[in-house]
Amino acid sequence: MRRDVLGKALRDYLDGNHDEKLLLHTGYGEVEEMPVEEFFRLPEDFPELERIAMALCDGHVLDIGAGAGSHTLYLQNRGMNVTALERSPQACAVMRARGIQQVIQADFLQYQGNRYDTLLFMMNGIGLAGTLDGLRKLLQHCRSLLNRGGQLLFDSSDIAYLYTDGSVDRPAGYYGEIRYQYAYKGSRSVPFHWLFIDQAMLIDIARSEGWVVQILYEDGNDQYLARMELVN
Repeated sequence: MRRDVLGKALRDYLDGNHDEKLLLHTGYGEVEEMPVEEFFRLPEDFPELERIAMALCDGHVLDIGAGAGSHTLYLQNRGMNVTALERSPQACAVMRARGIQQVIQADFLQYQGNRYDTLLFMMNGIGLAGTLDGLRKLLQHCRSLLNRGGQLLFDSSDIAYLYTDGSVDRPAGYYGEIRYQYAYKGSRSVPFHWLFIDQAMLIDIARSEGWVVQILYEDGNDQYLARMELVN
């Protein structure tokens, strides 16, 4: 049975336990704290990048890797037709407890369901692709879930800055393929890969898979918001 470490942290936070730390062990040797409250932030706390993404959501929206559902809840409260998709059983329970009406527990890459007008991947949700090859597979899967004229909205980052001072060894493959593992209350998740993709590489892969990319916003700290549509 897969250890639902992130889901447990979200459940505890919803239940009022705000003292325990959710940690992220990284492939570049650091252990980082991941503030659980970030998953529960209110619309007034959304950064500019996310506010733009929310404004661009259209039609039937699938919020992928929805976590505790803050973006889903915002769109639902605006009267939009939005569904949250999340693989964590406890995160799904958290979202239902927060009043989210349409929640699907599934691995996105295995999910076959409705077709949507907007596929939303916030908090670098596109990173679930894991690798560059995984991104190609993810884009092929997205094609099967989009209505004609539909869109992908997501943010990502160019993490080349990690390697500039030589303190972190640059990996042999693509530098944005990072290995992570959650840790919470002495339990660790199964290790997983997460992708951070620079804009040039994104555009190159997207074009080869039949997508057009628009970079809509850059925050000045190597993070950007992208919108993608199929060419045909």
